[in-house]
Amino acid sequence: MESSAGSKRVTLAQVAELAGVSVMTASYAYNRPERVSELARSKVLDAAARLGYAGPDPSARSLRRGSTRTLGVVMGEHLSYAFEDPEAASFLAGIADVCADRGYGMTILPITGAADDGRRIAEAAVDGFVVWTTSDDDPVLSAVQAVKRPAVVHGGPAVPGIGLVGIDNRAAARAVGAIAFAGAERPAVVSFPLSRDRISTITTGTDPADVLFPVTRERLEGYRRAAEDAGIAWQDVTVAVCSRNDGAEAERLAAALLASPEPPDAIAAMSDQQAAGVVHAVRAAGRTVPGDVAVTGWDDAAVAARLGLTTVAQSLREQGAACARAALGEEPDPEAATWSIVRRTSTRPGEEAAAPS
Repeated sequence: MESSAGSKRVTLAQVAELAGVSVMTASYAYNRPERVSELARSKVLDAAARLGYAGPDPSARSLRRGSTRTLGVVMGEHLSYAFEDPEAASFLAGIADVCADRGYGMTILPITGAADDGRRIAEAAVDGFVVWTTSDDDPVLSAVQAVKRPAVVHGGPAVPGIGLVGIDNRAAARAVGAIAFAGAERPAVVSFPLSRDRISTITTGTDPADVLFPVTRERLEGYRRAAEDAGIAWQDVTVAVCSRNDGAEAERLAAALLASPEPPDAIAAMSDQQAAGVVHAVRAAGRTVPGDVAVTGWDDAAVAARLGLTTVAQSLREQGAACARAALGEEPDPEAATWSIVRRTSTRPGEEAAAPS
């Protein structure tokens, strides 16, 4: 008896009947082979081959056991960002480490701001969610809340009923800003986007309270405090906002800053990728680091060591793993959310960083 194209799906009950065994035995042949004899399993598999039965429906099996053994990772970026951005890739690798160890799969759910984002979250066949850093007003957060599955947000915002993993961005920015702005008269910041509009702009005295991305907001607040500690009014600090964590965009904005009538003599960037772009712009302008322009980054990525960048060291891989463990109902390791300052040659001697807190 063969199944034909266009025929109804063959059922496990039909396989059991042809094999001459019970439906339970047929089910065990697939799901718990140690519970049946080799002869019985052979009969079931032979009958399945004759009928064209491909095996139990994975979605139905997941419903029966109440688990898909898959984690969903919600990225408010284009899907390619997960592979092109080195820090996003490191974060995902941390999640993958935990998933592989626990026998879980990982589904990346890129969110684009489309009207169906919430529905895609609701329909995702996953056991829990890890949400990549997003904005306070992102409707995806309420969609994740509504499905009532375990969830954790990396970096913020803090949402009732959802876990949160991340470092103290405000304290870290204040510490690295103190080094960047030491002895400076015209400091500047190269920033992550301020809102989901992702508008690239150059402004001064950006009010952190108006910023919708918590990570950006807290880092700007830390830089503001560092500037004021150095006797510099925040309204005099230029903020160049990038639409993405992109070195080329940061280089273009830094070039514009350096070509201005009062170019900055210190630039604190929110990532090492951005800082690398700043260094390239400084050199292209015929200036030196740190003699003419002190530069700091963030993350302690490989490029930071190559360029001698003073930076904030954190492990996004460890934070990704902590998020995955939290989404699986385990207690995350608090050490995953630590930071430190790595001082190299891109800043001037002088100000010492505060201890991590």
